[in-house]
Amino acid sequence: LKNANGMEVCLTNYGGRVVSISVPDKDGKPTDVVLGYDNIHQYADTLNSPSDYGSSVGRYANRIKDAKLSLAGSTYQLKANDNGNCLHGGGATGWLNQVYDITEKNDSSVTFTINAKDGENGFPGNVTATAKYTVKSDNTLDIEFGATTDKETVVNMTNHSYFNLNGDPSKEGFDQVMYINADKFTPADSLYIPTGEIKSVDGTPMDFRKPAEIGKKVDYNFDQIKNATGYDHNWCLNTYKNGKGDDKTVCASLYSPKSGILLEVFTNEPGIQVYTGNFQGTGIACKHGIKYPKHVSVCFESQKYPDSPTKIAQGVKDWTDATLKPGEKYYSHLAYKFSVKSKRKLV
Repeated sequence: LKNANGMEVCLTNYGGRVVSISVPDKDGKPTDVVLGYDNIHQYADTLNSPSDYGSSVGRYANRIKDAKLSLAGSTYQLKANDNGNCLHGGGATGWLNQVYDITEKNDSSVTFTINAKDGENGFPGNVTATAKYTVKSDNTLDIEFGATTDKETVVNMTNHSYFNLNGDPSKEGFDQVMYINADKFTPADSLYIPTGEIKSVDGTPMDFRKPAEIGKKVDYNFDQIKNATGYDHNWCLNTYKNGKGDDKTVCASLYSPKSGILLEVFTNEPGIQVYTGNFQGTGIACKHGIKYPKHVSVCFESQKYPDSPTKIAQGVKDWTDATLKPGEKYYSHLAYKFSVKSKRKLV
């Protein structure tokens, strides 16, 4: 997919994923700003870590505690693939490693569709889900997720692109400048499951309400960062109020002083998982043969709060609900907009 302003996006229906995003840097040089692999065989090798590069994640992005789902009076045992929990819908057999159908396509847009069966990885309901990717004239990659079900279930889709705006993913990316439009976050336990608390970012390394270089903000003495060895947390977005998300206002951004590239993130979702590549540095040769170091990238995963099914069943206050019932339509909007700082004012 491409536009007339130098943006080109390569995708594959394996996992409905983004393979590359090329945008001009401050000198007009085309720069690939996402991580990934060189060929489909590497993406399909689920022993690779991570195998989720650029994928459309479902049916439930992020974690569900103990891989148990309680809905409509029934309890479902999900596939446990992350320390006894269910991560990204079951990981290797989740949607990120399924072949989507291509149901619409033109020069600027493609729609991926998946038909998930009742009982897949333990989840109830036959679900038809779509992920529509559109390259817009203003260098935005616009993503719309949709889903319907024939039985009460949970749906929480996102994109899992790993961004490095520097143009050199062979080096750590903590010199990038990050902004998160959030007053609060959800602390997690040692297995990355939210405790159910919603805490203020005030006076903590979780406060990115003013753009800050990640490496200067991170504090490994702070328990949340120490456990995750970086950021891997959900922020409660200020752009979501009274049950509605403002997808016209920037919810997060990332800027590279080296390339001049600015990424702005927009969503209608209540939360965003920001992950700083803490599990990278595995020595696996990735795109162009590069072995990515730890902390080389940043993911911005729009979402309902993690472990939503458990927290809703427990009656946890102010948590967001990912339940989808027959007759309802799930809709989630996520947009990644690219520009050069010399042409755009940083938030």
